Amino acid sequence: MAELRARDAKILMTFPVTATSHLLAEARARGAYGALEKALRTMTPQQVAKEVTASGLQGRGGAAFPTGRKWAVIQYDDGQPHYLCANADEGEPGTFKDRWILENSPHQLVESMLIAAYALQVRHAFVYMRGEFSAPFRRLQGALDEAYAAGLIGENILGTGFSCDIMIYRGAGSYVCGEASALISSIEGKRGYPRNRPPRLTVKGLYQRPTVVNNVETLSNIAWIVQHGAEAFKAVGTPKCPGTRLISISGHVARPGVYEIEVGYPWRRLIYDDCGGMLHGAALKCVIPGGISTKVLTGAEIETLNLDPAEVEPAGSSMGSGGMVAIAEGTCMVRLLQVMLRFYHHESCGQCTPCREGMGWLHRLIDRIVAGQGRLEDLDMMARISKLQDGNTICGMGDAAGYATLGILAKYRHEFEYWIREGRSMYEGNLECRRSS
Repeated sequence: MAELRARDAKILMTFPVTATSHLLAEARARGAYGALEKALRTMTPQQVAKEVTASGLQGRGGAAFPTGRKWAVIQYDDGQPHYLCANADEGEPGTFKDRWILENSPHQLVESMLIAAYALQVRHAFVYMRGEFSAPFRRLQGALDEAYAAGLIGENILGTGFSCDIMIYRGAGSYVCGEASALISSIEGKRGYPRNRPPRLTVKGLYQRPTVVNNVETLSNIAWIVQHGAEAFKAVGTPKCPGTRLISISGHVARPGVYEIEVGYPWRRLIYDDCGGMLHGAALKCVIPGGISTKVLTGAEIETLNLDPAEVEPAGSSMGSGGMVAIAEGTCMVRLLQVMLRFYHHESCGQCTPCREGMGWLHRLIDRIVAGQGRLEDLDMMARISKLQDGNTICGMGDAAGYATLGILAKYRHEFEYWIREGRSMYEGNLECRRSS
C-alpha cells in the first residue's frame, strides 16, 4: 500500500507514518488518551453522546447514518448490559482505509472505543476483524496489550471508576459478515446470516441486548471530537457532511493509496494532482466511487464534481465505503463485470432466495456472454434480475450486486452488445482486458 498522503485542510485522522507510529509511546506523544481522560474526568456519558450528536458525524462504512442518532436509541440505566462493536471486517473490494488505521494508528481506535463505551454504558466491547487481516490483527492486539499494561483498559480506568474490556473477534472471511447483524450472529458463534429487522440492533443486538455497531473510521473520529469539540469538527467539510473522509484509491492511477480529504474536496484534484493522474498518461474511463457496490461514474461525469454525498448521489452513485477504483480507457467492462459477479455469487450466504438464485443466474449469464454464447436478450434479463433483487433480501448484498450490474450496463451496454455479436471483447489484445480476465 502506498504511504498515506494527507490533505492540506485541518487534519483529523492522519499524521506522518513511521515504523513506530502504532506504539503507545508515539501515540501519546501525538496526544492519544488525552480525550479519554477529559471525557472520564470532566464529562458525563450524556454529555459525550451530546457532543458526538452535535458534531454531525456520519457513518463511514457506507450507509452514512448519523452516529448520534444511532447512539440516541440506547437507554441509560435500563438494567441491561450494552455492547459496542467496531466493524473491522472491511470486505468491500477496493476498500482498505480501515486497514490503514488498524496498522498505523490502532490507539486512535482504542481510545475512541473507550470513550464511546463510556458514553453508551458499555462494559464489554468487541472489534470484529476480517480473518485475513494478519498485520492489522497483530498491531491492534499489540495496542490493546500496551493499553492494558498502562491501565488504560480494564478495571477502574485512570482511577475514575469506569471499567471496560475490549476484545478482538476474528471472522472467517465472509463478505456478508460486514453487515452489522451478520457480524453479531458471527460473534455469537452462529452462522453469519443477516437478521430481519425490526427489532433494531440498538434494541436487540448482541446476545439480544442493546448494541451499537460502528465502522472503524467512524469510531476513530470520536476522540478528536471530544478533545476539540463538535464545533471544531463541523468547521471541516460541508454543513450536511462535516469532517474528513479517508479515501482508499486503487486501479490505474499513478499513486494509489489512502488519502484523507475534506468532504467537498474536488474529485479531479484528487485523481490528477494528488494521485498523479492515470498510468502511462491514459485517459480516465470511469470511476467506481465507494467500493464495487456503488454505480460507476464516467470520467466526464466527475470532471466538475466534488467528493461530497450531496453531489455524488444526485449524479447517480454514492461515496459508499470510500473505496475508489479508477479505471482507464481500454479496460473491458464486460470482463470487469464478470469478475464482480463472480465475487458476489461466491460471497452470497444463500439465506435469501432472490440473492442465492439471482447471484448464480447473473454469474451464469455473464459467463455465457464471455464464452461467446450470449444473446442480446441476456442483457435485459440481467437488468431484470438486478431490479428484482433490489429491496427483496434481508441485507443489502442483493441490492449492491444489482446496482453494480445496472450501473455498468447503463453506460457501457455497447461493449456487451459488441461481445455478443462478435464473440470477443472490443478491446481484444488490450493489456487491461487480459489482466481482468
